[in-house]
Amino acid sequence: MNEHARPVAWSIAGSDSGGGAGIQADIKTLHGLDCHPCTAVTAVTAQNTLGVQAIHRLDPADLRAQLDSLAADLPPAAVKIGMVPDVGMARVIREVLDTLDCPVVLDPVLVSTSGAALSSDPAGEPVWTMAPRADIVCPNHHEIEALLGHPVTSDADVEAAAGEMLAKGCRAVVIKGGHGGGELAMDYVHDGRRGAWISNERIDTARTHGTGCTQSSAIAAALAHGFGLLDAVVIARMFVHRAIRESLDVGAGPGPVCQGGWPDAPEDLPWLTDDADSARQRPWFPAPGDTPIGLYPCVETAEWVERLLDLGVSTIQLRNKTLHGEALFAEIRAAVDASRRHGARLFINDYWDFAIDAGAYGVHLGQEDLDEADIRAIEKAGVRLGVSTHCYREVARAHALRPSYIACGPIFETKIKEMAFAPQGVEALARWRRILRDYPLVAIGGIDVERVAPVLAAGADGVSLIRAITHADDYQAATSDLLGRIDGADSPR
Repeated sequence: MNEHARPVAWSIAGSDSGGGAGIQADIKTLHGLDCHPCTAVTAVTAQNTLGVQAIHRLDPADLRAQLDSLAADLPPAAVKIGMVPDVGMARVIREVLDTLDCPVVLDPVLVSTSGAALSSDPAGEPVWTMAPRADIVCPNHHEIEALLGHPVTSDADVEAAAGEMLAKGCRAVVIKGGHGGGELAMDYVHDGRRGAWISNERIDTARTHGTGCTQSSAIAAALAHGFGLLDAVVIARMFVHRAIRESLDVGAGPGPVCQGGWPDAPEDLPWLTDDADSARQRPWFPAPGDTPIGLYPCVETAEWVERLLDLGVSTIQLRNKTLHGEALFAEIRAAVDASRRHGARLFINDYWDFAIDAGAYGVHLGQEDLDEADIRAIEKAGVRLGVSTHCYREVARAHALRPSYIACGPIFETKIKEMAFAPQGVEALARWRRILRDYPLVAIGGIDVERVAPVLAAGADGVSLIRAITHADDYQAATSDLLGRIDGADSPR
């Protein structure tokens, strides 16, 4: 991130004199995620790790003065709202929000972790005043029950509760599951179109003060940087998981979490699933052999498969979008036969059922393909699985499947097909290498001979190419050159 171009992010919340939650946690989080934090204080609390001893609510006019001052000179790229103790303040905030054009994250803080009431209205009228203007509302289990007026216990209850929130005017919601039980900490997010579960292994610690504030302000920070909503939720989940891992042993009560910088540790990467049971019972696919993937051409025909295997290519993908039915199956069968003769690893793009029937080594699926594929059938058949990803939410979705490799891109601009994602560059590839340490990593998109070296230096185990070979004047010479550059290089992983 550019240290001299930090987006401004506001935190509207209460002050925690113990430094664990509220404005203090928000400042540390926003700064750690390369934002410039600005604050508007709603209340001053006397609290420490043992609890909240006193609360002094500011007058709505005092809050309005802070917000007007910020708006006049420091307009926000995102706003996070935390503790709002009364509806008068909520109305002031809503009036100001209506003059802004930026994402808004609402954390409905009603009760402190120690049990102290932080709002004069436990039914949440301040929350409902602001919720229609928020891009996402982030209650935990206790808060969602208070807002809806009924228990929320089962997975089905959580999903239904998200639907109720949307029906009441929320644009999106994430129900935080950190206060629950079980081996997994599971959040449920619904972006207004589709719901998903985001899960990590639960960390056994009592030092969790400030997790809710940290997670919601991390969402705001990611939104301020231009990430999409689900990407922001995944980034925030990584950030707070790391903050819990590195939580501080200070005070006599539950210590606070420790906010760091951009998360890039593999143990913090959550997995994203359509339902809760899939989060608890993830599939697993074996690695693609003992040797690196290396040069990984993507070709359209079995004839091209045969040509490149003859030249020494050991990993290859068949991607045919023109044939159908019996003709397509015959092409896949011919490619599988060629790969067996050469002892090579052949991945079939998209057509997982034909790949299983033909006895292919592996299947490669894009994100759209994951919606249609029978992942359990692929796993049961013993077929390897590779998955394409382009952003945080897609990486989290791939991680849920524990595939044989994960492909990330586009690294550079590509002319093969129109891409919905901008080129990421080698810096992002290096970040994916750190996050996906436990997976073979394939770089895809716009890679040619000149770009091979920086891609390898960033940590790619495999380099997927199309035009650099199939459109070369001399494909044999081009393949030989690439094999020398890629398969002969030492991965820095």
